[in-house]
Amino acid sequence: MLFTLVLGYRRNKQRSSGDIFSDRSSDPLTQTNFTYNRMHTKITSIKSEPESTSASEHHVFVRRKRSRNPELVTKTEPILPDIEEFAYGKPNVNLPLTKSKPKTQVKPVNPPSNWEKVLEQIRKMRSLNDAPVDSMGCEKAGTSLPPKERRFAVLISSLLSSQTKDHVTHGAIQRLQDSNLLKPETIEKADETTLKNLIYPVGFYTRKAINMKKIAKICLLKYNGDIPNTLEGLLSLPGIGPKMGHLVMNVGWDNVQGICVDTHVHRICNRLGWVVGTKTPEETREGLQMWLPKEEWVPINPLLVGFGQTVCTPLRPSCSLCSVNELCPSAFRAATTPKKKLPGKTKREEL
Repeated sequence: MLFTLVLGYRRNKQRSSGDIFSDRSSDPLTQTNFTYNRMHTKITSIKSEPESTSASEHHVFVRRKRSRNPELVTKTEPILPDIEEFAYGKPNVNLPLTKSKPKTQVKPVNPPSNWEKVLEQIRKMRSLNDAPVDSMGCEKAGTSLPPKERRFAVLISSLLSSQTKDHVTHGAIQRLQDSNLLKPETIEKADETTLKNLIYPVGFYTRKAINMKKIAKICLLKYNGDIPNTLEGLLSLPGIGPKMGHLVMNVGWDNVQGICVDTHVHRICNRLGWVVGTKTPEETREGLQMWLPKEEWVPINPLLVGFGQTVCTPLRPSCSLCSVNELCPSAFRAATTPKKKLPGKTKREEL
């Protein structure tokens, strides 16, 4: 009853006020269309007359969808360390800051009581058979060249030798020499693709081709086509680490500043107990130099490298054929089994 009275009151009021919508039908469907049209008219009036603030109008606010513009992230390739840094931990200031392992303190070792006897026995074994290092080592590069050119050849040979077997390095040097690309002037002018094709399949040949051109340019600009005559200068060259630096100083300048320690020397010295718990070739060099007489610093490298290539190999060393097996604390215990490679996990030579 009350609802009927209110509805009648509203209708009478609309008629009396002359409402423009008073002639609309009371049909529910018509009333719905009427209500929608009325609201649409109000919204249109709000858009066209934003300053109108009539008290009878109901403002309808439509929320806009906030646009999300994601920031563009520029992907940058990580700066790779030089080849020699993998084995010798050569610092690279361009690398991002990472948690570095503390350097192992090299413990001083007293000269082993039987080191001279062991060294003499190894010399005898080495004299019986040739090893790849005897004819294809880095120091054999450019033996027929003038001193200045030979120094550069030894430097390039040392660069290519990292992570590469002697016969592969030797073949690459021969191809470079046959193509007249074993001089800084010609290397600097050559394109990288040509150098890559000539030195392939040495390890990391793409990176080494780039470093060859960089080294050639530095030697031309700073050293008049020669190589640095200091260890510090050699270590400043891209791709050159301590092992290579000492070898080039010994062969190129006849200046002995340290022992050239590669993975063979590092492994054998640890097996013989000549150093204690060294984890890198550089630590082994520091440990050896504490007690080994300086006159042995140069010959010990080719001696132990050849011994490591033929007898005291990384996997399954021939301890039964070794004449110092009774003096070696690691004899018959150093043999290891190579890890099985998972399918699809093989490394590619090219970077």
